[in-house]
Amino acid sequence: MQKGAREDMKTFNTTGRCIPEKHYMVNIDDKLSEISRMVDQGYYFVINRGRQYGKTTTLQLLAGRLKQAYAVISLDFQKLSTAQFGDEAIFSRSFVELMMKTVNNTKNRIVGFSEALLKDMEEAAQKGNITNLGQLFHYLSDLCDTAEKPVVLMIDEVDSASNNQVFLDFLAQLRGYYLDRDETSTFHSVILAGVYDIKNLELKIRPESTHRYNSPWNIAETFDVDMSFSQAGIAGMLQEYEADHNTGMDIRAVSQCIYEYTSGYPFLVSLTCKTIDSNVRVKNERLKGNAAWSADGVREAVKLILNEQTTLFESLIKQINTYPELRDMLYSILFQGSRLAYNPYNNVIDLGEMFGYIEDDHGAVKIANRIFEMSLYNYFLSEEELTSQVYLEAQKNKNQFIRNGMLDMDRVIEKFVSYYSNVYGDNDQKFVENYGRKLFLLYLKPIINGTGNYYIEAETRDAKRTDVIVDYLGKQFVIEMKIWNGEKYNSEGEEQIAGYLERYHLKKGYLLSFCFNKKKEVVVKNVPYGDMIIVEAIV
Repeated sequence: MQKGAREDMKTFNTTGRCIPEKHYMVNIDDKLSEISRMVDQGYYFVINRGRQYGKTTTLQLLAGRLKQAYAVISLDFQKLSTAQFGDEAIFSRSFVELMMKTVNNTKNRIVGFSEALLKDMEEAAQKGNITNLGQLFHYLSDLCDTAEKPVVLMIDEVDSASNNQVFLDFLAQLRGYYLDRDETSTFHSVILAGVYDIKNLELKIRPESTHRYNSPWNIAETFDVDMSFSQAGIAGMLQEYEADHNTGMDIRAVSQCIYEYTSGYPFLVSLTCKTIDSNVRVKNERLKGNAAWSADGVREAVKLILNEQTTLFESLIKQINTYPELRDMLYSILFQGSRLAYNPYNNVIDLGEMFGYIEDDHGAVKIANRIFEMSLYNYFLSEEELTSQVYLEAQKNKNQFIRNGMLDMDRVIEKFVSYYSNVYGDNDQKFVENYGRKLFLLYLKPIINGTGNYYIEAETRDAKRTDVIVDYLGKQFVIEMKIWNGEKYNSEGEEQIAGYLERYHLKKGYLLSFCFNKKKEVVVKNVPYGDMIIVEAIV
């Protein structure tokens, strides 16, 4: 425990919902206000976000905010078993039982409903007198009609509905009563939350299907509240931590670095902070104690996270192997620099966005965050490690690349140039566009594995150019890989890498060019650029 820390202090939470009194949290009051306004308008809508995106925490906090003005019934379909979605009769009985447990919760009882009606509905369900969804909704309509406040229904984990048809019929009933709301009492607002969008629920059961489905949920209002965390929000959470622990951290620098790696993905933000607090700060000799709360500490935490098994990454790998088209799209973006136009009507793009793996970046498809990118790079490369000669070559000689405990990047570049020229030097431009960057990363990976890490600057990644940032024990290296296209283009590359060196406060960078001129000179040379040195390598 840090000096001055108390046992009753908050912690960073990555399992289950976050509780403000127990956990360090990003303040989401602005998001709750936006969602509350949608409820006030009587909207029915879906909070559809990737796994561990804070949906459950948001619903819980929202219910607390709404309870003064509304009777909020908050259900979790994860509490229903597969058998309870078997048919309308079983589902209806199970729904009533789950609802009654929620209404009668001794810790947070929901008041304002007719006790007689609640009892009548519960007895009817227990006796098997509610045999279909129509009868269930007659009771629910009466409940809304007699309630002292407008009734809001929230359902978390809606994609736990294993029997899709029963759930779609349930949605159809909600829709029917919504359309008839001026004549028949029903819920004031309905909020559904889950990973799978309602229109894609059948994909959960039949992933081989490529069609979009007609949805009984076309009454839903578009939910466009940004649920990711901003850098300012992360800084606010760190400020609360700093008030408790007095680490002396540069809150702006640390929050910026966390945001750069996570893009505000809620679980990844919390996991990064938790890893710094419970692992890096305690176990890392180089960054022990308060030094862990730094940009270097963030990078160390990310390295540890990528080497661990988490449910989020397991789900990522599972989904890309379940949907080959999604896998192919991500692979082409990462290794071939494909620039794909964002189109929500493209089934594969829609699927990737639904899972939270990609996003719309000014009209182009972009991997959602740097940690997902690094995880995907590691996974795709790991599939080839045991059979790749370039990987095995670097692994065999990796000790020669470490000098006095530090990575010798000059030596890495020199040896890669020599190996590539001997083995792949006669290949054409198409080969390099498809495999060039992968070969370099396969060569680099066993050298830095376990100690260092790397990532790709997303804004520079295309078929012609890729910038790799390597971090090794707190020291960073910038390597630009590009296809040779003449001296003028090379000068532009020098200018670009100099900009990166200035950004990272470095005086030395690396420019690796793949050239196809038959008279090319394979060379590695130091080129002065102002007060910097650029190591230029041509293969």
